[in-house]
Amino acid sequence: MADIVGAIFGALSCICGTPTCNCIDQYQNFNDDVGELRRILDNLTNRKQDIESRIEEAEACAGQVVRREVQDWPKQAQEINVDVRAFLEKVQGVKWYKRACLDKHVCRKIKVVEDMFEKGRFPEGAFIERAPAHGNIIPIENLVGGSTKEEIWRSLMGDEVGLIGVCGIGGVGKTTIMKNLHNDLQRGTRFQKVIWVTVSYPINVFELQRKVADAMDKRLQDDEDVMMRAGALMEIMRRVRFVLILDDVWEKFSLSDIGIPKPTLQNGCKVVITSRSVEVCQFLGCEIVKVQPLSQEESLNLFLDKVGHAVLQNVPELEETLKLMVKECAGLPLAIVVIAGSMKGVDDIKVWRNALTELQECVKSVKGSEDEIFMRLKFSFDRLPDEKIKNCFLYCSLFREDYSFKKEELIEGWIDEGLMDGLRSREAAYDRGHAFLDVLEKNSLLEKHFTIAIKMRDVVRDMAIRSIGTGVGYMVKTGMKLTKVPNEYEWARDLNKVSLMANYISEIPVGLTPKCPTLSTLILSDNPLTKIPKSFFKDMSGLKVLDLSGTYIEALPSSISKLKYLSVLRLSGCKRLKCLPSLKKLVALKKLDLRWAGIEVVPQGMEMLVSLEYLDLLCENLKKIPTGILFKLSSLQYLVVTDDKGICSVKINLKETARLRKLEIIECKLEDMQGFSYFLSELKNFQNLTAYKLVVGTMRNWFTDIDNPKYKCRLIIGGCDIGEELIVLLDNLQYLQIHNCKNIRSSLNKTVLLENATELSICIITCCEEIEYVVELDSSSFPSYSPILDKLESLFLESLPRLWALMRVEGVTTPPCVFSNLKTLHIVRCSGMRNLLPLELLQTFQNLEVIWVNNCEQMEEIISSSDSDTSSSNKCIFTFPKLRELHLTYLPQLKSICKANRIMVCDSIEEIQIRECPKLKRIPLNPGR
Repeated sequence: MADIVGAIFGALSCICGTPTCNCIDQYQNFNDDVGELRRILDNLTNRKQDIESRIEEAEACAGQVVRREVQDWPKQAQEINVDVRAFLEKVQGVKWYKRACLDKHVCRKIKVVEDMFEKGRFPEGAFIERAPAHGNIIPIENLVGGSTKEEIWRSLMGDEVGLIGVCGIGGVGKTTIMKNLHNDLQRGTRFQKVIWVTVSYPINVFELQRKVADAMDKRLQDDEDVMMRAGALMEIMRRVRFVLILDDVWEKFSLSDIGIPKPTLQNGCKVVITSRSVEVCQFLGCEIVKVQPLSQEESLNLFLDKVGHAVLQNVPELEETLKLMVKECAGLPLAIVVIAGSMKGVDDIKVWRNALTELQECVKSVKGSEDEIFMRLKFSFDRLPDEKIKNCFLYCSLFREDYSFKKEELIEGWIDEGLMDGLRSREAAYDRGHAFLDVLEKNSLLEKHFTIAIKMRDVVRDMAIRSIGTGVGYMVKTGMKLTKVPNEYEWARDLNKVSLMANYISEIPVGLTPKCPTLSTLILSDNPLTKIPKSFFKDMSGLKVLDLSGTYIEALPSSISKLKYLSVLRLSGCKRLKCLPSLKKLVALKKLDLRWAGIEVVPQGMEMLVSLEYLDLLCENLKKIPTGILFKLSSLQYLVVTDDKGICSVKINLKETARLRKLEIIECKLEDMQGFSYFLSELKNFQNLTAYKLVVGTMRNWFTDIDNPKYKCRLIIGGCDIGEELIVLLDNLQYLQIHNCKNIRSSLNKTVLLENATELSICIITCCEEIEYVVELDSSSFPSYSPILDKLESLFLESLPRLWALMRVEGVTTPPCVFSNLKTLHIVRCSGMRNLLPLELLQTFQNLEVIWVNNCEQMEEIISSSDSDTSSSNKCIFTFPKLRELHLTYLPQLKSICKANRIMVCDSIEEIQIRECPKLKRIPLNPGR
C-alpha cells in the first residue's frame, strides 16, 4: 500500500505546483521525523536521569549547592517528555492522508525537545560551592567563669568524645554556656551544621524531628509515622558533619528513634545534651560535664555588672551588705542576675539591708537545691514595683514551656486580660505594655529571644507556677500530651485561670460541667478539639476570655451566648468552623478574632456588639461584610480584613469604615488607585489612626519584612495602572512596596510624591518595566527640592529591566540627605544596569552595611567613575566605613569592583561572597585591619 501511495505522490509531484510538492515532501518525511523525535526524546530522558543523579549526589555533598535553574530543569523536561509521548501515541495510528499535515507539528516538537536538551548543558556549571553553613547567632549574656566552657570545647574539637552531657541544677548556667559555644561553632568551619533544639518536657518526638529537619533545610512528611520520619531524617543527617545541641532534656530517649545518627570518629559528628539529670545523660552514653556554681569573686563581678559598679562608689558602706547578698545567691548565675536586677537603682543602705533580710528568710524557709533556687527567684518577683506587672509576669506561665512570644502578641494578651484597662487608647496600652516588658527584662524574669521575641526561662516559669499555686486559682497543664480534659474534681470552684493549650484533647465528655463561677480565662488552643457539649459552659458565668484558636472545632454550642461577661473570643486558625451561633447577647465582647477561621458568612448579631474594639475577619471563605454592620461598631479600634498579598480579602464599605472615629489600626484591601484616593480623602475622619497596612490591587511577591512590627504604616501597590497623577503618600508611611505596576514614570520620585513620606524606612520595587531611576534630580526640580528618602534604610530593586542607575543628577550638587541613611541595598535581575554606584556620589552612601547584587546580566563595575585616568600614580582611596557584607552573584559581565587605581577601605567588613562572576579578577578591598 505504501508503495502505491508513494507512486501516486510521485506522479503528482510532476504535475502539481509547489504547495502540493511541499505536502508530498512532508508526507515522505513524516516517518523519518517521527523517528528523529523518538531518538532525541530518548536522549532528553537520559540526560534528565543523569542530572537527577547529579542533583542527588550534590545534595548528599555538603560542599555543593545545586543552582536553581538546574533544580527546575528535570521538572520542565519531564513535562515535555509527557506531552511529546502523548503526542506520539496520538499520531501513531493516524491515517496516511493526514500525515502530511501533521509533519509540521512533529517538527515543532523536535524543536521544543532540542531546545530543552540544550538548556540541560548548563555551560556555567550545574553547581556552586557551598560556603560554610552558618546559622543564626543566638542572643546571649556575657559568660562568667569560662573553665566549663573550655572543657566542653576541648571535647567538641577532639576525636575521643562524641556524646557530651552538660549537667547541673536549674539556674547554674548550662544553657548560657552552650549558647556561647553554639555561637563560637557557627563562626568556625569544622562543622557543616550547628543545630540548636530546645527539647523540654515531655519530649514530643514528632516536633523534635521537625525542628532538626528544619535546621537541615529539609522537610519531613507530616502524614508519615515517627518511625518512617526517623528513617528519612537519619538519611538526611548522615550526609553532614554536624553538632546537635539538645537543650533542657528531662527524659530518657533514643537518638535512633528520633533519626539522629550516633556520633562516631568516622562521621565526626557531636551531640551535646543539657539536663538537670545526670541519669538521663548517662542513659544516652554521654561523657558527663558538671557545671559548677561560680566562685565568690566571679559571683561578685557578675552581680556588680548587673546592678552597676557605681553603687559602691555612691554608697561605700554598702560593700559588706552587697557581699552577703551575693553569697545568698549561692553562685547561681540566674539567681545573681535576677536578684541584681531587682536591686538596680537602689542607693539607700536601709533598703539593701531589709532586702538581704528578706532574701535570707526566703532561702532558710525551704530545703533542697531546687526549692532554694525557686525562692531566690521569687524574692525578685516579690520586689516587682506594681501588682499589674506581677500579673503580667504570671500570665506568661499560662503558655507551654519555652514558648516564644512576639512582644506585640504578649501585650495583646495582657490587654485581653484587662491588665491595661483605664487607658485612653490602644496605643497607650501598647506603650504601657512595652514599659512593663522593660521592667521584666531588666529584672531578668523575661529574656529577649532573637530580635522581636521574648521568652520565660523554664526555671523562672517553674517559679511562677509555684508562686501561683492552686490557692489563687490557676490550673496550668500545657504541653503535657493530655488526651482528656481534667476530671471534674480538678476543676476547683475558686479557679480563676485554666490553660490546657498544646495537648492532644479531641473531645470534652458530654456530662462534664465544671462548677467554676469565678473562672475568667479558659485556654484550650492548639488541641485537636472537635466539639464542645452545650453543658460545658453552664457554670462558668464569669468567663471573660475564651481561647479556642488552632482547634478543629466545627461549631460552638449555643450556650456560649449566655456568657454575658465574655469580652474576648479567640477562634483564629479554626479552619473547620463554618458558622457561629448568634452573638447579639454578647454585649460585653471587646475582641473577636476569626483570622483564618472557616466561616463563610458574618456571624449573626455582630452588629449588636457595641463594645467591640478588636475585629479580625481575615477569612479565606468570607467574601464581604454586609452593608449596615460596620458603622454600628462605633467602639472599633482594630480592624483587619486582608492578608499581605490582597488575595484573601473581605470587602468592606469604605464609606462605613470612614465613620469609625476610634479606629487606630486598619489592614484592608483597596481595589485600585481610585479606592486609594478615596481612602486618602477620608483620612480626616481617622484622627486616631496610628498603624495601617493598605494593599492596593493584588500582590504576588512577598517579603519577610512585611510583618516586622518596626513598620507600623505600610502601603503595598500591586498590578495597578498608576495613571497620570502623582501618588500621594501618607506622611507617616514607613514601608512601601510597588509591584508590577503600569504607567510608572522614569523614576520613583516622578511617580510618587516622596516629599510627603518623611518616615519611609524600607522601599521595594519589583517587576515595573518603565522605571529607569529611583531618584532623578535636575536644575528645574532643585529649587523646589525638599528632603526625600533621608530616612530610608533598606532598598530592594528586583526585575526592573530598564533601570539604568539609582540616581540621575544633572546640573545640581546632590543633596547629602538622599540615601544618607541607607543601610541595605539589594539589586536583583536588573538587566539594564552596567554600574552600581558612581564614585562622585559615594559620600551619599556612607551608612551602607549590606550590598547584594544578583543576576544583573550587564553589570560591569560596582563603583564607576567618569575619571579616565587609571594610572597607578594617581591612586584614589574611598571608604565604606560601615560595610559588613558584600554579595556579588551571577554577574557574567562583571570585570571589576572599581578601576585599577581605586582602593576600597572597609573597616567593618565581615563577609564577602562572590559567585559566578567569571570575568572578575581583582577585589581591591582594604579591610582596614
